[in-house]
Amino acid sequence: QIIVDDDDSKIWSLYDAGPRSIRCPLIFLPPVSGTADVFFQQILALTGWGYRVIALQYPVYWDHLEFCDGFRKLLDHLQLDKVHLFGASLGGFLAQKFAEYTHKSPRVQSLILCNAFSDTSIFNQTWTANSFWLMPAFMLKKIVLGNFASGPLDPEMADGIDFMVDRLESLGQSELASRLTLNCQNSYVEPHKIRDIPVTIMDVFDQSALSTEAKEEMYKLYPNARRAHLKTGGNFPYLCRSAEVNLYIQIHLLQFHGTRYAAIDPSMVSAEEVEVQKISLHSSNEQEEQ
Repeated sequence: QIIVDDDDSKIWSLYDAGPRSIRCPLIFLPPVSGTADVFFQQILALTGWGYRVIALQYPVYWDHLEFCDGFRKLLDHLQLDKVHLFGASLGGFLAQKFAEYTHKSPRVQSLILCNAFSDTSIFNQTWTANSFWLMPAFMLKKIVLGNFASGPLDPEMADGIDFMVDRLESLGQSELASRLTLNCQNSYVEPHKIRDIPVTIMDVFDQSALSTEAKEEMYKLYPNARRAHLKTGGNFPYLCRSAEVNLYIQIHLLQFHGTRYAAIDPSMVSAEEVEVQKISLHSSNEQEEQ
């Protein structure tokens, strides 16, 4: 747990795993309902392959600028000059805002945006954003749970949702209220400020909280982005489709191998790269057969 602001109540919780010699790790930013440990499947797999990954849980911030300022201080504290960001939903929006905020002296080397959005007005909640702080925790939880998938689900997806409900229960009123405020406060990403950053857009084709319009908007904003489509995975593919998500993360990070922005220990590269190529070859063959 780390405090970087003058306000002692703002505590960042994080898991920092993998080789500390890596100066440009991959940092995970969770969705509204998430805590740092929702990315445990990524931490376990990626550190096993030699990557350094950090999963975060943000303290209570009520506006995007305040969040970006706190996050910049956290990176300074960790002595990280540049990082790769994986943001899920709200985490993806905050990752883009942070890249935009630091565009004059860039701190973001690349972005993986999972079920992310670029404009908060899609939730039609901008008018209530200022009243979340007044609401009791059970009402806030109800708002969040309203976006979770319902109906028949496969076992992995059901487990993923159970896990997220459990994480949601662990969040206090102010944590939830502040995240919902960040999620719905009127704001959008200015793409011209982050045009040169390599981006992978990861989304699912089944039911998720994002509308088709929101996804189309992301593709328009980042016409050169790589696209990682998952047939299924709902709101939390990193939990219930972790093997696919981890593969796409590796493919995204391959472009930095051998540079000072590599997120992987150089001695681990050759074997790991061969493995990735094998898997991606195998999956493309499977797709052709279908």
